[in-house]
Amino acid sequence: MTATTPTLLDVQGISIAARHAAGLTPGIVWLGGYKSDMLGTKAEALADWAAREGRAFLRHDYSGHGESGGAFADGTISRWLGESLAVFRRFTKGKQILVGSSMGAWIALRMVQELRKAGDSTIVGLVLLAPAPDFTTELVEPTLTEAQKRDLKKKGFFEEPSDYSAEPYIYTRALIEDGRNNRVMTGPIDTHCPVHILQGLADADVPTSHALKLVSLLPADDVTLSLIPDGDHRLSRPQDLDMLLRAVGEMVQRAG
Repeated sequence: MTATTPTLLDVQGISIAARHAAGLTPGIVWLGGYKSDMLGTKAEALADWAAREGRAFLRHDYSGHGESGGAFADGTISRWLGESLAVFRRFTKGKQILVGSSMGAWIALRMVQELRKAGDSTIVGLVLLAPAPDFTTELVEPTLTEAQKRDLKKKGFFEEPSDYSAEPYIYTRALIEDGRNNRVMTGPIDTHCPVHILQGLADADVPTSHALKLVSLLPADDVTLSLIPDGDHRLSRPQDLDMLLRAVGEMVQRAG
């Protein structure tokens, strides 16, 4: 059951909206995708599951998303990472499992790096859906058209129609330049915990090859890859949600 009003946390002068339910550990932390909000289908399904299990659950909206303040066009991976870390540190206690969707998977991998750097080893599992780490350098930059390059140079952004909303996607020069400083797929990635990746083979936004490249950089004995033959980028159909909840439930058992 969704709380009617979120808790607002001031992060560098921007109001970040979060919803937190206390409960058993390991707790579940949801990290949404680019232009997604914390009341989406997958986040809600996970919130309901966590409530039934009596398990702690945390989610938030990045700045420029959902119920948080700030402008979407001002967002960068560094900014959204900083907000995610602030929310994580404010609300969680004990062991946690990060569940990241699309760009949220990139944020999750960066969070593990930053938390470990600070001596925090509370992340005990990652569940990544249609993961899009390094999407700015790996997926956006290589396919830029001359017109898009021109827009980036002159206007500082370019727009692309979205399959998921009437509003176009906006990609800014700041997002792309900052993305280069947050890359995680430049060599082996040590997550220090098990990882379960769910990838749809019919994903038009993040190709399966991207998930396979990510798997190749993770410790083989600790990574599970589940390919969904007819799954798209959203992975929001009832059967996809069942698979997500099963993956999270199994990760809880492993991390127990």
